[in-house]
Amino acid sequence: MTLIGKRKNYKVLFLISMILLLLIIFFASTLGATKIPFMETIKVILNKIPWINKYISLQGIKKSHMIIILNIRLPRIILSALVGTALAGAGVVFQGIFKNPMADPYVLGVSSGAALGATLAMILNFTGILLGLGALNIMAFGGAVGNRTPVVTLLLAGLALNFFISALISLLMTLNRNEVEKIVFWTMGSVSAASWKHVIAILPFVIIGSFIIYVLSRDLNIVLMGEETAKNLGIEVEKVKKIALIVGSIVAASAVSVSGIVGFVGLIVPHMIRLIVGPNHKVLIPFTLVAGGMFVVIADTLSRILIPPIEIPLGVITSLFGAPYFIYLLCKNKTDIFKG
Repeated sequence: MTLIGKRKNYKVLFLISMILLLLIIFFASTLGATKIPFMETIKVILNKIPWINKYISLQGIKKSHMIIILNIRLPRIILSALVGTALAGAGVVFQGIFKNPMADPYVLGVSSGAALGATLAMILNFTGILLGLGALNIMAFGGAVGNRTPVVTLLLAGLALNFFISALISLLMTLNRNEVEKIVFWTMGSVSAASWKHVIAILPFVIIGSFIIYVLSRDLNIVLMGEETAKNLGIEVEKVKKIALIVGSIVAASAVSVSGIVGFVGLIVPHMIRLIVGPNHKVLIPFTLVAGGMFVVIADTLSRILIPPIEIPLGVITSLFGAPYFIYLLCKNKTDIFKG
């Protein structure tokens, strides 16, 4: 049973959710050490949109406010939205192919693999730029995609791999004490160093990956009916699983490569949306992608404003929200939520 009936107009609801995401982005841009009025923020952002900017006057708005919004806050907020979209999208596709609500990028070892790659990049001082991606990002991608355990055993192997990689990172920290602070901050997750370069670097991976994930929605729906049924209906189950796994891993790695490990997004957000709209992936996937963006933007905003001037790591905020909610779900929903 879902909170919204099957006959509900999902297109209208999705449009509302997109508008809500934009409002959250606008509102988050006004918050921080420097208070900027909401209307000023909207004017500054709309002034950068073609065809609309000629109707927007920036008279009376401080130049410092424009710099703060456009060069500091907005890239960070957009990046956090992309990170949330990527992690939530990876989570929903992993849960779909494994038919297991425990599957997410962190549990499968994808996030930890990316974190190990990034840790090695820090220690080896790989800071160059290649094809628009920093070497640290490339090492993060390599660590995540390197996880090629066979599909059947991947879920359990991912748990073991997760602990093993965490031990390796701890060992590297012990042997490289000069880099401990950066590595710790990375493993706790943060987008504090966000720039438009980071946004541009992961944008194509998130857009293309999200599109492929959505294209797989029909196959994922059929796989949920059972692998034998799916095969009888002409679905190449193993091929679908491998494509979904590779795409989900790349999308998740793109997020981890710029934010570090941000836990529970891929685990909790699909749960929340599945309870609202049901298990149909054609509906579930788009709403999960948008909700993931909302969740991480809100979490990152809280990380900036809760105890200024100290900034709480983003991963700590998502875990504080995610862990109690996950425990609640385990206690509240004892039936298989994939059946709707």
